[in-house]
Amino acid sequence: MEEERIALFIDYENLAIGAREALNGMAFDFEPIANALAERGRVIARKAYADWTMFDDARQSMTRSHVELIEIPQRMGASRKNAADIKMVVDAIEMAFERGYVGTFVICTGDSDFTPLVHKLRELNKKVIGVGVKASTSNLLPPACDEFLFYENLEGVEPRRVKDSQPASDGDSSAPAQLESLITTTLAGLSRSGGGEVLASSLKRALLRKDSTFSEADHGYRAFGELLRDLESQGVIELSEGPGRGDPVVQFPSSGSGEEEAFALLGKVVQDLSKGNGNIVLSGLKNQLRKVDPDFSEKKFGYGGFLQFCKGAARRGLIELDWDDSAEDYRVSPA
Repeated sequence: MEEERIALFIDYENLAIGAREALNGMAFDFEPIANALAERGRVIARKAYADWTMFDDARQSMTRSHVELIEIPQRMGASRKNAADIKMVVDAIEMAFERGYVGTFVICTGDSDFTPLVHKLRELNKKVIGVGVKASTSNLLPPACDEFLFYENLEGVEPRRVKDSQPASDGDSSAPAQLESLITTTLAGLSRSGGGEVLASSLKRALLRKDSTFSEADHGYRAFGELLRDLESQGVIELSEGPGRGDPVVQFPSSGSGEEEAFALLGKVVQDLSKGNGNIVLSGLKNQLRKVDPDFSEKKFGYGGFLQFCKGAARRGLIELDWDDSAEDYRVSPA
């Protein structure tokens, strides 16, 4: 298989200042970016744009890393930032047309001004990877890219500790459940739309299309396969041998995984509610389930919404589900 050709464009001022301000005075280091790209293909062009008179100490290290330094001198009455942006955009578009063998463009910046460039490169059938410092990256840029890497999450970056706005434990308690829901809903969607087997590589690409900042490393996994094996051990998914080595087929378990228990819970709650009030509607029913099981979520089982989950229960004969025009809602009753 032919290796991917990559062109790298760095808005150096944006990254260097972003790292310094957001990572508690940390100096920007190019090596973690180079290492991350080496895993993805062969980098055939490396260009960094800045008024290099402002970054004399970085010249030598960037040159040693074989990065071409594009000088954007500050002119009286001119905007240095806009000059750098325009030059970088022109060079990237020129390369897209003149170097057809370059399939991936890496745009290192957090500036939303580069979003139109990303859109245009993707129109030209180029894959676009963004790299930026989280605190200085516009919310508009990551969703536009095929993949977005936050600089501080790259292997080899050791930022000085900064005070978090939230305690770490707050995020840790919800991340596993959110991750599980993301995996299962994406797997369910691929299974419905594709109609065939879902490979791990296809699942990872779909996750990146949903969230270009997704990385299993953020959740403590060294590789995507390790994440999948962990979910398999929890009974969330099943893995089987695929057509290629290291690319298994991912599917929902044929039994177990807690899905039957969740359906049984729904049936019991509907049965209990019908004894006190025979008028049960779909809206509010999920809250009734969570009073019994606070951790209930249909997304853990691959359902895109609670209605879909209830239709699955109705198909199994556990409840009855009928639309009521007067209530403008579904009526739910025991089977």
